[in-house]
Amino acid sequence: MSKKGGKKSKSNSSTIALNKKARYEYEFQEKFEAGLSLQGWEVKAIRQSKVNLTDSYIFIRKGEVFLVACNITPLSTVSTHFSADPLRGRKLLLHRKEIDRLVGAVDKKSLTLVPVSMYWKKAWVKVEFALAKGKKMYDKRQTEKDRDWSRDKSRIMKHYSR
Repeated sequence: MSKKGGKKSKSNSSTIALNKKARYEYEFQEKFEAGLSLQGWEVKAIRQSKVNLTDSYIFIRKGEVFLVACNITPLSTVSTHFSADPLRGRKLLLHRKEIDRLVGAVDKKSLTLVPVSMYWKKAWVKVEFALAKGKKMYDKRQTEKDRDWSRDKSRIMKHYSR
């Protein structure tokens, strides 16, 4: 017998980790998505959400793109004869045209590559990163003012809607 109905709904989100600090420190110009080259123990740790993107960054060397300083904490069940490096550089999987475009933007426009989030896309781990320009101190203050004003505005509107 076939079962009628739709797909199973997943209760958990596909987002693994977010880099909230990047949104405060940088102004994003353009966003990209890339696959990640991982080892088996890293995938198991990612399934347990043992990932921290906060201080990580992306650089390009010899035509390849790497995610560096992304902390994936190994599980206690990792083999005893294998030493896991939680901060190793992980290769990002991109097309040649995308890499060439990133190299041009980083070199000519003096932009930087910042990882924004890590998430599941079907069975694959993907990293969303952005071409970004660092914010000046006055830009950060303006961001804080806007955030405070939107918070105060929502409180005022909530008070008047009662």
